[in-house]
Amino acid sequence: MASEAAAGHSDPRVPDRRRCVLRYLIDDWAEKRPDAPYVLFEDGSAWSFAELRQRVIAVAAGLQRLGVAQGDHVAVWLPGGREGLLAFYAINYLGAVFVSFNTAYRGNLLEHVLANSDARLLIAHAGLLDRLADVDAAAITTVAVVGDGAAPVRFQSLNFADLSGSEADLAPLARPIEPWDNQSIIYTSGTTGPSKGVLSSYLHLYTNAGPDSWPFITGEDRFLVNMPIYHIGGSGIPFVMLARGGSIALMENFSTDRFWDFVRATDCTAMFLLGVMATFLMKAPPSPRDREHKIRAAFMVPLTDIAGPFHARFGIDIYTIFNMTEISSPIVSEANPTRPGTCGTVRPGAEVRLVDANDCEVPIGTVGEMLVRTDRPFAMNSGYHKNPEATARAWRNGWFHTGDAFRRDADGYYYFVDRVKDAIRRRGENISSFEVETDIVAHPHVREAAVIGVPSEFSEDDVMAVIAPVPGATIDCAELIAFLEPRMSYFMIPRYIRILDELPKTASAKVQKAGLRAEGVTHDTWDRDKAGIRVKREKL
Repeated sequence: MASEAAAGHSDPRVPDRRRCVLRYLIDDWAEKRPDAPYVLFEDGSAWSFAELRQRVIAVAAGLQRLGVAQGDHVAVWLPGGREGLLAFYAINYLGAVFVSFNTAYRGNLLEHVLANSDARLLIAHAGLLDRLADVDAAAITTVAVVGDGAAPVRFQSLNFADLSGSEADLAPLARPIEPWDNQSIIYTSGTTGPSKGVLSSYLHLYTNAGPDSWPFITGEDRFLVNMPIYHIGGSGIPFVMLARGGSIALMENFSTDRFWDFVRATDCTAMFLLGVMATFLMKAPPSPRDREHKIRAAFMVPLTDIAGPFHARFGIDIYTIFNMTEISSPIVSEANPTRPGTCGTVRPGAEVRLVDANDCEVPIGTVGEMLVRTDRPFAMNSGYHKNPEATARAWRNGWFHTGDAFRRDADGYYYFVDRVKDAIRRRGENISSFEVETDIVAHPHVREAAVIGVPSEFSEDDVMAVIAPVPGATIDCAELIAFLEPRMSYFMIPRYIRILDELPKTASAKVQKAGLRAEGVTHDTWDRDKAGIRVKREKL
């Protein structure tokens, strides 16, 4: 199995293929620990390393029969679960590139990512197929459907369950898969344009949560994964636990009611909690069973005042980090940090600077944009797919520009202050204000729109739209929400709408979003929640 994985380089910073390339990891662990569990599911079933390899190879052979070859891009539009994991691993087993995007995408945003993906094959959930009917699918010719259903007639349609074959059916690789080869493209929100596809190598994902970045997570751990496969947390964590020879427990959707029962049933020892998840768990009534679990470490992002009470109640060591899809956890905290609001300190192998608009260092205690680079080649993103302008902007002067404003104290601790960019983060989802504005101004009564994030009572942001009507028109806020629901992802739909005759602008005619943010939710702002209008994620 592992004989394919000769080292091929002598740089000590770059691990051997067998330590960081998915195909060789699957082969090696199936040989060394065939009966050890790798993934546990909510229905009580589990796959050992040997069964994982068998299932991955079966799907890989089916993909190869459809013409998928090393280096090809395969689009995946799934919420997660066993099919999402199988698709991810089978694509990479062939040395192809896993291209995933959010199941909430529709309309213009869906068209954009399909075109940007360069994929000919789309693996999609049956519940999403109707959204393909009226969009330009670019190069997509074939749809493999997870569940019951068929793609629109213009596509070749087959069932994902029929993608099957044996190891004997697999053609050999054209060349070994290298640590610096592209493993995935994951879409992240745009701020001055459409969403960008982040190119990630095997070495990038390995470094993102690997032994250098998260040394307190080991191959003895079982990591709870409750984020979707199109999220860096839903794809990166399974991969780095595979690299460690550890295991994962796959919870398809976060649920406060089911959470601790699942944790106990699967013997999880580590987990990742967005701030809002921790809030929901803390709001549940105390129970004598609060410490009846094996979780020893949890990441809480962002770190809020709830961290201390959470540690005290559940007996779990809390860590926090600063990370984004493009980088590799450059800031990591110690266990149970006591400095309010910190993200931690710079990890070994990463360099961080805080700079002004001209990339000049700012003094300690002064707010500046965070720039990052690493000492390991390919340990961060390889640019934005088919977007050289955005790549050049982000990577100027040899550093990656995060677009996020931080300050640093005299002891080297970093504190997130605000977003330099106009991206909004709502309950773990990054939202492009540009994309929301584009769909709002498509309404015939809207002349212009500015979309901002305002603080949410649940942590992170809620979406607020400040809009100006066309002359002589009036805007019914409830009707505008109804207009937006079929056009955009549920998490992008504004909670707040404020109507002004004219949006405030600079001398160069740019909307003054800083002033709108400062004013926030005013007395004349309409609140969708108070109006009793709920928009929810579609259940697949």
